[in-house]
Amino acid sequence: MGRPVHLLFVSSLLPTENPTTGFEIANQAIIAAYRRQGVELSFAGFRRRGSGEAAAAGSEAICLGDIALENAGAGRAQKALWLAGALARGLPVTAAKLAGLSRRALLARLAEAGPIDGLVLNSLQMPSAYPFLTEFPAIFIAHNVEHRSAEENAANAGRRTTRLLYRREAALLQRAEQRLCREAAVVHTLSAEDGAGLGLAGNPKCLPLVLTVGRRQTVDDGHRDHDIGLIGTWSWAPNRVGLDWFLGEVVPRLPGDLTVAIAGRLDGPPPATPTNVAFLGRVDDAQRFVRGSRVLALATRGGTGVQLKTIEAFEEGMPAVATPQALRGVATLPPNVDVADDPAEFAALLATRVAAERAGADIRLDGSAFAASQQKGLDAGIAAGLALFSRGLALSRSVTGTDGGLQPAFVGSAN
Repeated sequence: MGRPVHLLFVSSLLPTENPTTGFEIANQAIIAAYRRQGVELSFAGFRRRGSGEAAAAGSEAICLGDIALENAGAGRAQKALWLAGALARGLPVTAAKLAGLSRRALLARLAEAGPIDGLVLNSLQMPSAYPFLTEFPAIFIAHNVEHRSAEENAANAGRRTTRLLYRREAALLQRAEQRLCREAAVVHTLSAEDGAGLGLAGNPKCLPLVLTVGRRQTVDDGHRDHDIGLIGTWSWAPNRVGLDWFLGEVVPRLPGDLTVAIAGRLDGPPPATPTNVAFLGRVDDAQRFVRGSRVLALATRGGTGVQLKTIEAFEEGMPAVATPQALRGVATLPPNVDVADDPAEFAALLATRVAAERAGADIRLDGSAFAASQQKGLDAGIAAGLALFSRGLALSRSVTGTDGGLQPAFVGSAN
């Protein structure tokens, strides 16, 4: 192109200096990968209401307003308003939360980025709330197969009304995903399995990514706070399925002297558990919590996308027992990780790992090689996506006779 590619990264939430959720950590890794490829990035999105968070994008960020998005912490009145808005607009609830701007208003704000070559549509929420965004050359990053997660939520819902609402969500999300995958020039998924879930198996424009958390491995100080650690955002329904499976099926099969600590935000009070199980809530230092565990339990039982806590654990060199579902997006399994889907086997493997560590065995590894491998794979995927996107953009420019900046003449030409 003769100049750096300039992309506008459009996301529900602006990137923050101190990411904590899996979504935010994934965004940080993807943004860093684009910058390693020499891409100039601008950002547009909302800021989490009441967070006081500083935007990592700085002056390059177009803040579309302060907004509350998470169900955790939202009262019944707020949830009812979200649902009413979704029903009135014919949108998924996740999109209706964002859909407060008119087309004219949003495009005027996005124009503040100046001339750009295209959009990075980061996850489904913004292009579902504002479908016209796909009129411009776009790369779609699918963090999850959202309609599959909604279907799983419907299957696990206890109340009939809740099941019906999740089924509505699933149907609307599937239509939005199909449209977005059809209209985007490039689709990145966070696991190879998600390409098939989006109906893009074998499609050359679907390029899976692997992720790296990118945190430097710390020196093990030998301090242990508990035997088995679990960490995650348990207010997210697919994660909660795994937690409930662990508590209901695995914990009763563990030796009673093993201590279990569970870190992360819950939606509502913690369930009743044995005295050797402690809920810590959201911890200030997730990395310290992980290091303070003898063994990690990666008890994913559903969902799509990639489990960032799995990646983080492996980059830290931590021993773990994982379900197969927890290993999405992992190219090479570290040798100190066991895999089990049966709860009795899962519990037995945890007990064996804990006993070995208690006996003085060094079962932690140097995770730097795993981290380097993940980053190499991420960079390769982003580079391939940019090459494909640039070829389509060059073709559209040869047809329209333009040489820079996002132009109305580009509408529909990148497909």
